[in-house]
Amino acid sequence: MNDAHASDTPMAGEPHGLGDHGEDHGHDDHAHAEEALGPIDWPAWGAGLLGVVIGIVITWAFVLSKVVASS
Repeated sequence: MNDAHASDTPMAGEPHGLGDHGEDHGHDDHAHAEEALGPIDWPAWGAGLLGVVIGIVITWAFVLSKVVASS
């Protein structure tokens, strides 16, 4: 075993208790982010909504062409 890792801290893959999550790993115990979400990007949401509406219109055009072709 490498002496650099000889300590009381368990190695990866070894069983360890519930009390050693987060102290030595550089993150909090419950994985909750402390940063708040940013503002809503209205142009991006608008572009996404416009894309959905255009997709629905194209689908409706295909449905109408199938109905007209079968009659």
